[in-house]
Amino acid sequence: MNKAEVIASVAGDLNATEQSVDAAIAHAATLVQAMIGARTQLSLSPVSGAEAQAKAMEAIAALSTARQAIVACHAELAKDHRRLGYGTYAGGILDKPEEPPRETRPVYQLRA
Repeated sequence: MNKAEVIASVAGDLNATEQSVDAAIAHAATLVQAMIGARTQLSLSPVSGAEAQAKAMEAIAALSTARQAIVACHAELAKDHRRLGYGTYAGGILDKPEEPPRETRPVYQLRA
């Protein structure tokens, strides 16, 4: 494999991992929603299944941590890519900002 093929392979694996983590978060959230809906439809007390629901939410928190780690991995790989002089390889299928958008507030100036 030449350099471009190796880089493309790693980029593809990274993208697949990012999508898999996002899908896992979505599925876990759907599970929690289904658990709450089922409890409501069966007219069960909120105490019923509370521990299982808490465990599912712990899983979502762990997946969120995993997502942060893979995003950080992506940023580090991008730095290495540029540092090694490979330039921009591909923009990817998603528009991913370098940093989170900052909150924009109007600027008011006080006049005396």
